[in-house]
Amino acid sequence: MDESLEYLFDPIQTDLLYLHRITTYNMGTFYHRHNAYELYLFLRGHVNFYIENRCYHLQQGDLLVLSPQEMHRSFALDNNEYERITINLKKSYINRLSTPTTNLSACFDYRPKGKGNIVHLEEEQLQQVLQLTSELEYILSSNDYGADILRNNVIAQLLVITNLAFQQTEFVPTDIMPELVRKTMDYIECNLVRELTLEHLSEVLYTNSSKISRQFKKHTGLTIRSYILNRRIELSKQYLTEGMSITEACYQSGFGDYANFIRSFTKQVGTSPGKFAKNGILAEL
Repeated sequence: MDESLEYLFDPIQTDLLYLHRITTYNMGTFYHRHNAYELYLFLRGHVNFYIENRCYHLQQGDLLVLSPQEMHRSFALDNNEYERITINLKKSYINRLSTPTTNLSACFDYRPKGKGNIVHLEEEQLQQVLQLTSELEYILSSNDYGADILRNNVIAQLLVITNLAFQQTEFVPTDIMPELVRKTMDYIECNLVRELTLEHLSEVLYTNSSKISRQFKKHTGLTIRSYILNRRIELSKQYLTEGMSITEACYQSGFGDYANFIRSFTKQVGTSPGKFAKNGILAEL
């Protein structure tokens, strides 16, 4: 596989995408992100969930919120059934459901990136959410009069419950990401504009390069090279949306070669840097 394709941008084409899945194989080998918010409810299985530089072993009733900017992946640790419900929602859709006094996207937006993503639902809360998701499944398969209004009502209820759960929780999830991998990711994040090689990382982290590479691939699903490339592209997108020129965005995000920047950006984002900046794609997230 081409390393530059290991990181997946999984676009959501509709305002709402609902999936209730039971699998016995891994679907989340690599980090990915969406152009929509995500509610993720874990029901059963033996699964680790990675968000940015953190990792959590999930328990039944764990509810996760993910913003479009947050890279994440799930990894099943065995072949037992892995059951979860995911609901992807476009920001514009949530905005339409919100009111001046009730911002339904608060649980996604008002927290640091990669932090505060998980709350654990007690049994009563879990059953309340499962009742609503069951209603939603039925509504989404119906063409009855008023189905669209009922759908919006259920989604609004789910978002109210989710926001209240995050506002009221005292739950602190245990981060099990190995320290070496976290340090590697943190160093890369703080030094994207510098030349970053495996040899350099080995020197600053005082660790054998083979061990760094092996551990990083195991816990992120990515090679260090592809991870650096993707973080640089994400930084360049931020600069472009802020009005920076393509040339400035290229070099300020750590690319030393303009042609390579254009080629890599276009391949991963699906459009050229110029078109991205012109169309304001990130504003649609």
